[in-house]
Amino acid sequence: MFALCDCNNFYASAERLFKPDLCNQPVVVLSNNDGCVIARSEEAKLCGIKMGDPEFLVRDLIDKYGIKVFSSNYVLYGDMSERVMHNLSRWFPRLDVYSIDEAFGWLGGIRNLEAYAPKIRESVVRNTGIPVSIGVAPTKTLAKLANKLAKKNGGTLVLDTRQKIKDAVDIFPAKDLWGIGRQYYKKLEELNIETVGQLRDLPEMWFKQHMTIQGQRMWNELWGRPALPIDARTESKKGITVSRSFRNYIEDADVLCEAVTLYASRLAEKLRHNKLRCLYLQVFLYTNKHREDHPQHFPSQVQKLVLASNNSHDLVQAATRMARKLYQPGIKYRKAGCIATGLLPESELQLNAFNAHDYGKKDAVAAVLDTINLAYGRGTLRMASEGYEKTWRLKHEHLSQGYTTRWHEILRIG
Repeated sequence: MFALCDCNNFYASAERLFKPDLCNQPVVVLSNNDGCVIARSEEAKLCGIKMGDPEFLVRDLIDKYGIKVFSSNYVLYGDMSERVMHNLSRWFPRLDVYSIDEAFGWLGGIRNLEAYAPKIRESVVRNTGIPVSIGVAPTKTLAKLANKLAKKNGGTLVLDTRQKIKDAVDIFPAKDLWGIGRQYYKKLEELNIETVGQLRDLPEMWFKQHMTIQGQRMWNELWGRPALPIDARTESKKGITVSRSFRNYIEDADVLCEAVTLYASRLAEKLRHNKLRCLYLQVFLYTNKHREDHPQHFPSQVQKLVLASNNSHDLVQAATRMARKLYQPGIKYRKAGCIATGLLPESELQLNAFNAHDYGKKDAVAAVLDTINLAYGRGTLRMASEGYEKTWRLKHEHLSQGYTTRWHEILRIG
């Protein structure tokens, strides 16, 4: 049996955890630059706030109902997610972390699941303060379905008999099923299929013809035959991207290079964290395509590095050089980013007899940089070309504190 453990309204729950006065109050979390709604408490949903709503369109609703607004605080969410996953790992022989707020657990050999699932839920809530819902079923797809039903039925749901599974699929909307996207749902609408029960009654060949091998796996999963194992290996990464929109338009080349320096540094950190090196580095610049009164410019350039690298010096040097080539005076840039491709394991560095190399000196400097920033906080030691004022940084007008990651912002009582 599989369990899908999902944190309820995760970002909103993490924000509310350190502000008990917001319990039972409507809360929303905004995306980067405080643009769109990306998380809502149940109370905010009742106020009419929808996922993806631009902040300026729902500002009247926010004022009318006194909804508390937060900027996205991914450092806090990442730390709380790690705590939740650590707690879940105590209850499952094998755990597959699916996303920042979801994890599949394998329950092979465990009896009396009706009693076991609530114990898991109570433990996570008690130890982390984050509410979770748990759906249990013979397959991952049915566990996902059970989890969504559990959110409205006490927090846990176990589908361990054919009759329970039939009752669940007969009422569950096909459009909400895991793996059914917009294009697939259009096909189902043409066949007047509204529920998962109607969908799984279609012959297996229909799934294979219209939804490829993934659809065939879905059909088997809906009938309780596991086709997605818990330890299915995910494909290795093809590329890593760091990109951000600016708070204001950038028209100065030096200021633009400050931003690109930061993004290339973050990219190098991610590569080192994943123990990878990149052979190709791409830099791109965007203007605001919605401003027809502005001249448009979307340049991009890829550079092959002499040696595959993950140290900040090499990547920043290459990225800023490309950014200066791409920059055109008089253009108002709104976004920039760096993409690393040609990834290979950190230990498989191939040296080149025809180019000089530093015998790992830059890698040693990068390791020191990571050690100091881990101990004293990100950005304590950084590339000088990042600048200091950073007027272009993301807008975070409603950012909460780093309650669990910064000593000077730790919660104080009394």
